[in-house]
Amino acid sequence: MATAASFPSAKPGGITVPALLLLSFASAALLLFLLLPSLSPSSSSSSSTSSSCADNPISSVRSSRAAQIAATREDVSWLRSQLEINSLPDPPSTPEEWHSLRKGINPRTRQQQLDDLRRFNGISHYETDAENHTALPCPGELLVEEHHSNYGEPWAGGRDVFEFLATAVNLSPSDQVLEVGCGTLRVGLHFIRYLNPSRFHCLERDDLSLMAALHYELPSQGLLHKRPLILKGDDMDFSRFGPGTYYDLIYASAVFLHMPDKLVWVGLERLVERLKPQKGRIFVSHNMKFCTRLKEECPKRLAKIGLEFVGNQTHDSLLFNHYEIWYEFRRIAL
Repeated sequence: MATAASFPSAKPGGITVPALLLLSFASAALLLFLLLPSLSPSSSSSSSTSSSCADNPISSVRSSRAAQIAATREDVSWLRSQLEINSLPDPPSTPEEWHSLRKGINPRTRQQQLDDLRRFNGISHYETDAENHTALPCPGELLVEEHHSNYGEPWAGGRDVFEFLATAVNLSPSDQVLEVGCGTLRVGLHFIRYLNPSRFHCLERDDLSLMAALHYELPSQGLLHKRPLILKGDDMDFSRFGPGTYYDLIYASAVFLHMPDKLVWVGLERLVERLKPQKGRIFVSHNMKFCTRLKEECPKRLAKIGLEFVGNQTHDSLLFNHYEIWYEFRRIAL
């Protein structure tokens, strides 16, 4: 055999020295193979984990990004670079210039789109009710998003409010949030998307706003699985959200401005009982005239219901020239 011929014999009938070495190596390899399963998994796994993190920095970046709420300077720089790469001109400055850029299958204004929906039910549609498979029929006014213009500022401002509040309280997905007057979910959508299921509650009085929130915004944004608890009411009755519910954040965006001072104080007194001690915060936007109108009695009235004023903060918008003032309150430490 070729293998045997490559090893010269030392003595006739004896075992060659190279053959003896080969047998020794084979025995050592077999012993190592048998011992491998008994090696400590903890040291093995820890070393592999650490080497994995070191060799794959992208995974660590992703884990840190998972908790990111607001855009960073790097994010803004990246977006500007994309605009530059694509050689996009400055946005038009007149309505006529904007309309001249509109292209598509059938470019329409919101009103024209609504008229088309009413007359033709859309470009392609089923002719009979028996053929119609629409699970959640939605009014045309909501489909063309008329309710996005119900505010005194662009719809995009809702994201600004979310980023400010979530950052201010160091919000985590497992926290509990209550919005007093969530309207059409201009702000609430972002909280619902960020929080774990059933962690967002809202009390809203307006029928049209509730229709927009439930008929259109939640389904169209793919957030039905988040199961937010949105209830209709104007009496500041928060007991309907269930006993034992305590909030990390309670906020009212431009809501207390439109309410009688007496009702605001009733609401605050009830909210204190549902605010988590130490961490829990109440934020109110624009002003706190319900309190400042009392002048020197304001802090006394707050203390009487167990609240104290922390201070006011201002946040800017990411997309348009706008800032907003928020007033922060917390429970008085016992």
